[in-house]
Amino acid sequence: MHIEPGLLTGAKMALSYLTGTAALFGAARSVWTTLFVSERVVPAFAHFLRFLVRSVCAFAIAFAAFELLPHPAVGVSEVHLILGSTLFLLFGVAPAAVGLATALLVQGLFFAPYDLPQYFANVTTLLAPLFAVAAVAKRTIAPHTPYTDLRYRDVFRLSLTYQGGVVLWVAFWAFLGLGAQAWQQIATFGAAYLSVLVVEPALDLALLAAAKHAKPWLGEDTLFTARLHRAA
Repeated sequence: MHIEPGLLTGAKMALSYLTGTAALFGAARSVWTTLFVSERVVPAFAHFLRFLVRSVCAFAIAFAAFELLPHPAVGVSEVHLILGSTLFLLFGVAPAAVGLATALLVQGLFFAPYDLPQYFANVTTLLAPLFAVAAVAKRTIAPHTPYTDLRYRDVFRLSLTYQGGVVLWVAFWAFLGLGAQAWQQIATFGAAYLSVLVVEPALDLALLAAAKHAKPWLGEDTLFTARLHRAA
């Protein structure tokens, strides 16, 4: 999902600044809503601390996905098991957005400085599909259904939304930078991402099943999103 250095220049790079700023604004809005509007069922400091722990956990998982898991270069970009829908289901949209955006920034600052100029394009590619997942979950998952009770088709729909969004944004940046000659490389990249669609839903179901069985030990007040075990 990383955009290659030099692909975006001039006005094309300026466009990525606009989309990236919009994506980060969406993340900030989600954080504000989480901290001051929704899930306000515990004292303010405890609520903030729980949000912070969720965000750190999301960061750790996202950073491990970026740096430790295999990420072969295929076509116009790299194929990552980003676990966007997994982070959403476990921690909620705001901590997932914070984790993804900060993991990408830390990677650029300390491990891949050549990716830093493309930060706004890459953060758009990560966050826009995450917000789409949140919208799809709101529309398709009944309010009385905890995430631990989701079925395969529900989890697959969320994973398809996220990974499909990543592919579409990468395709957009590639067409913007390369034009029609990027068709074949984009098709190769998209086909390679089918492997992620096989792995991520199965992983999500396994994690949700584990969380359901661990509920008696975890209790209601855990580091996970409240929706994991409770209805909306």
